[in-house]
Amino acid sequence: MLLDAIETRALAPLPTAPDSMDPSRSWSCAAIGRAAVLALYDELILAPKPGLVSLIDSGSHDDMDASTFYRSLFALRHYFTDMAALGQQRVPFSQLQTRGIAAEARMQAATGGINTHRGAIFILGLLCAAAGACLPFRTLTPATIRDQLQALWGAALQARSQQASSALPGGRAVRRYGLQGANQEAAQGFPTLFETAWPAWQVAVNILSPHSTPVAERQLQTVGLHTFFSVMAVLDDSNLAHRGGLEGLHYARRCAAQYLQAGSAFTPDAMQRAQDLHQAFMKRRLSPGGAADTLSACCWLDRLQAYAPGGASQRRPTGA
Repeated sequence: MLLDAIETRALAPLPTAPDSMDPSRSWSCAAIGRAAVLALYDELILAPKPGLVSLIDSGSHDDMDASTFYRSLFALRHYFTDMAALGQQRVPFSQLQTRGIAAEARMQAATGGINTHRGAIFILGLLCAAAGACLPFRTLTPATIRDQLQALWGAALQARSQQASSALPGGRAVRRYGLQGANQEAAQGFPTLFETAWPAWQVAVNILSPHSTPVAERQLQTVGLHTFFSVMAVLDDSNLAHRGGLEGLHYARRCAAQYLQAGSAFTPDAMQRAQDLHQAFMKRRLSPGGAADTLSACCWLDRLQAYAPGGASQRRPTGA
């Protein structure tokens, strides 16, 4: 029943284009939060993502599968809406942090202590808060979201980034190898998301649908994979470094760069090349969780356009 409930939520159709929507519905914290949950579902179902969990298999993970992610999503279903509401109130960063810690505890309780979405709780939570802060200005775009994030909580995030990294595996990898972790990304306004992932997503959509019509549902896999590999090629992914050291991180980056150079996800053999990398990553026990979190945030930006007067036209097929 739990899986049925979350799948029903995830597959429920999105509203129609923004210009035909009731503004009171489009400009809601609930819409922002719902887009976040759907974005996490988008990331889960995309396959093959080298080393990562999908509906097909568990990738490089022995302790989790798709059902673990479903339980986590169900536990987090109110968190992102709450963060948007706090952002709309323009609360201090400490209040956002408190809500994030509580959400992580709910995730841990739902999954039996397994970390499925810690990175997403941090990244998407902050982004939902920033989107909530945009609501009074009636302009909800990637640029305004980033601006509000930095204007309201940039100083606090900068201070946080200068503190010692956490004792969790990713934090230890950041310290050991001198990487730019999630805290540093947040302090800079998530440059990998806004300067790499989102442009890559737009490039893919424009290649597949040059006349601004919605991409076909099957084409979303191509868009997602191109974006994912674009991120993996540049991101200091502490998950990769934790599992494979610097050698593993550099190996993953090389694989991603080679995938892009070979035509990315736009060639007839693109899915097979991604599947081959999936098998190679599984053998090395590599899991690019940071790239997955960034992809989820990019899916959220895309889904948010359906709710945002002043934002870009929805490019997803109806109901996707």
